[in-house]
Amino acid sequence: MHRVVVLALDGVYPFELGIPQRVFGSAGDRYEVVTCAVGDGPGERSVRTSADFVLTATHGVEALATADTVVIPPYEAAMSAEPLSAPAARALALIPAGARTVSICTAAFALAEAGLLDGRPATTHWGLAARFRATYPQVALDASVLFIDDGDILTSAGAASGVDACLHLVRKDHGSTVASGVARLCVVPPWREGGQAQYVEMPVPEPSAACTAATREWALGRLAEPLVLADLAAHARMSLRTFARRFQDEVGMSPGRWLIQQRVNRARGLLENSDLSVEQIAGRVGFATATSLRHHLHAAIGVSPQTYRRTFRAAAHA
Repeated sequence: MHRVVVLALDGVYPFELGIPQRVFGSAGDRYEVVTCAVGDGPGERSVRTSADFVLTATHGVEALATADTVVIPPYEAAMSAEPLSAPAARALALIPAGARTVSICTAAFALAEAGLLDGRPATTHWGLAARFRATYPQVALDASVLFIDDGDILTSAGAASGVDACLHLVRKDHGSTVASGVARLCVVPPWREGGQAQYVEMPVPEPSAACTAATREWALGRLAEPLVLADLAAHARMSLRTFARRFQDEVGMSPGRWLIQQRVNRARGLLENSDLSVEQIAGRVGFATATSLRHHLHAAIGVSPQTYRRTFRAAAHA
């Protein structure tokens, strides 16, 4: 069983602290998730949170030496300007060389302070980007994305992007079917690209009895059909203009772009879990030709269908 060890540092945010257990723990018996804190005895495993309570971890930092994956949740933003404490630095040194290490939000500061991100791409919360760049110029920071997977180190932005990062690892380990099942249990979107923007400034839509959610659900069941904007608007019983505006307000992208994204995601699942040819997959997800599928998949993740299939299956069976 793959062991995930969560390291809670002083000032930890409780919401993010619970993400690894909630996500990996929803994948059946595929993962064992334990939480540890700096300290040698039970009385010294108490962790001050960013809220008005203190938590006590069951395990000490020695658990890190047994980890296949280490997840470090974020801690209070003000503390990211402070040097890493000596006990925390010693704890990070216990992470095995072959383990994956995941940071959420401000935890990227801890990894950078320990020198683990030198010369590597990384991300953190967009609001802390200036401080991070000034403090760690040796790190190739990209604060415009949700998460960055650099092999043995994965860094993610704030709050909900920690869910995205953990789901990404479940998908990488066990495929889209398992990851989608975990997402349904957690009632979260099954997939958001790591390169998706952290923060898109747009107005909150006005409350309305008419929304596009039912039409999106309807469209997901008909991706193989040649759906166009007029079909979606007709199902929603709205004019083209009204539907396009409300869709953009609710989803943050145009209907056409959303359809392409859903078709690419469906194609990825079929590449991962079936032996269908690229031509057959293109037809099943609504792309007119295999060439169209290749174009859109490459635009989304930078590889061809065959390369994606080989790479994914090699990673899943590693």
